[in-house]
Amino acid sequence: MSASNSYDEELEELLRRKAAQEQKRLEEERKRKAELESQKEAILRVILTPEARQRLTNIKLVKPEFAESLENQLIALAQSGRIKVPITDEELKQILEQISQQNRRDFKIQIRERGWK
Repeated sequence: MSASNSYDEELEELLRRKAAQEQKRLEEERKRKAELESQKEAILRVILTPEARQRLTNIKLVKPEFAESLENQLIALAQSGRIKVPITDEELKQILEQISQQNRRDFKIQIRERGWK
């Protein structure tokens, strides 16, 4: 019976250590993501006017995945020098319009009449 208790205690200790390691890894990952997000916010603060940043924040509330993709694209364009910095709200609207035109699909609906006999 004491050997069984010994194994149980070892197993519990291993499980506790494993859980502590996992918790530490998750915390480090959370810190890394927060740091990357703060860097991204700092870059966006430089490349966007306050009005454009507000528009991007509004988009993020409605379509978070789209907004994140847009943020990454804007940062890449600004870092490569392909767009003028700072981006105004009007320029951001134009960029959004271009993106929506690229993503727009034309639907063609055909109605076929069947002969009822």
